[in-house]
Amino acid sequence: MPLASPDFSSSVKLKYVKLGYQYVVDHFLTLLLVPVMVGILIEVVRLGPEEIVNLWNSLHFDLIQILCSSFFIIFIATVYFMSKPRCIYLVDYACYKPPVTCRVPFATFMEHSRLNLSNNPKSVEFQMRILERSGLGEETCLPPAIHYIPPKPTMEAARGEAEVVIFSAMDSLFKKTGLKPKDIDILIVNCSLFSPTPSLSAMVINKYKLRSNIKSFNLSGMGCSAGLISIDLARDLLQVHPNSNAVVVSTEIITPNYYQGNERAMLLPNCLFRMGGAAILLSNRRSERRRAKYRLVHVVRTHKGADDKAYRCVFEEEDKEGKVGISLSKDLMAIAGEALKSNITTIGPLVLPGSEQLLFLLTLIGRKVFNPKWKPYIPDFKLAFEHFCIHAGGRAVIDELQKNLQLSAEHVEASRMTLHRFGNTSSSSLWYEMSYLEAKGRMKKGDRIWQIAFGSGFKCNSAVWKCNRTIKKPTDGPWEDCIHRYPVHIPEVVKL
Repeated sequence: MPLASPDFSSSVKLKYVKLGYQYVVDHFLTLLLVPVMVGILIEVVRLGPEEIVNLWNSLHFDLIQILCSSFFIIFIATVYFMSKPRCIYLVDYACYKPPVTCRVPFATFMEHSRLNLSNNPKSVEFQMRILERSGLGEETCLPPAIHYIPPKPTMEAARGEAEVVIFSAMDSLFKKTGLKPKDIDILIVNCSLFSPTPSLSAMVINKYKLRSNIKSFNLSGMGCSAGLISIDLARDLLQVHPNSNAVVVSTEIITPNYYQGNERAMLLPNCLFRMGGAAILLSNRRSERRRAKYRLVHVVRTHKGADDKAYRCVFEEEDKEGKVGISLSKDLMAIAGEALKSNITTIGPLVLPGSEQLLFLLTLIGRKVFNPKWKPYIPDFKLAFEHFCIHAGGRAVIDELQKNLQLSAEHVEASRMTLHRFGNTSSSSLWYEMSYLEAKGRMKKGDRIWQIAFGSGFKCNSAVWKCNRTIKKPTDGPWEDCIHRYPVHIPEVVKL
């Protein structure tokens, strides 16, 4: 009887084959240079001491050549170090934790909806269905003005919410870092929908009596991804202003933006958005290197606003009754997917190991040359990052990114738990997720973190951070009293 051919699928573990391929490609230059260096070393060892001395003596050095070469090397080194971008460090950050009095359980939310929309039971039922599948928990918070029946979204109440959220976050940041108001050189405040005069950045300057020569900026109308836009702006400013500190404040003021009409596309934000805010201290000072938590590696921004559908998929407008609200398009997830694809195409070559880039290139060539029906290769971003902070915009957003990036449940745990505990806090949600990872004790020195955010316009922005030191579990912060309960199981539907 002829010998049966071996079953390679069972005898060879393909996982180790892939690991071997990745190691060879990622360390190709090292593996190429090692034999060369070993050969040179063997030849040197074979030479006797006299031959080495004779070889050295045969070399003739001219003083002028030595001086010119030394000057050239010093000049090149000087130009290199002067043109090298400054390192931007994230010293620390603080997240606002709403008081228990602002809590809005499902029962309270639905009761208020029935009272406020008593003439339209279908809108109440729609909000209930959305809330059941939202992924939010019972401890999310809304500002005091929204707890009134009917809500009282006055300018005074909106300013009151902004002061509580921003000043609380700033006070916590000052306490954690030892930073003094006079030490702030750059201030950036981003809030998409509430843009009063004087601006929110002016409000902060007035409260803390900041210096008269401070460089302040107020970003509005840029959606949930404005937090990373602020980080990008701070990075650019810190590149041209040496020895400086920049404070970024990211928030969304809910009070004036609670929709009280009956349009379903505009009722959706009421079910998802909640109170929140964060203050972040960035610095380019070398003295901050040791105590800083993270170092900024990359910021990649993608804007799809040239396309009409992308431009209008998140749109502030009036309904038929003249009530202002944020309308969310049915095409939102498809547009977000296209924006993410563009962003990944840009950030991939910056962060992915050579093995993944090679596979992606070969697949791309194969689709162009041989068969366009070949399934495109999705790079394994888990090889480039240890942690993922996906904007907690909603359950569907997290599900879609988990599927597209082939992430595990643990990789999206911080995003799901942040959505459950705090809801969609807009541009500040990424910092609640970062705080969750720290509270779980998962941040180790050298870990790489990918923050991904989406915003109106339509935008997809990314930031890559590298952990500067192993971070101990904090004794304060937004997760202080509840981290022991997380992660929790979040059912597909919570029956109300």
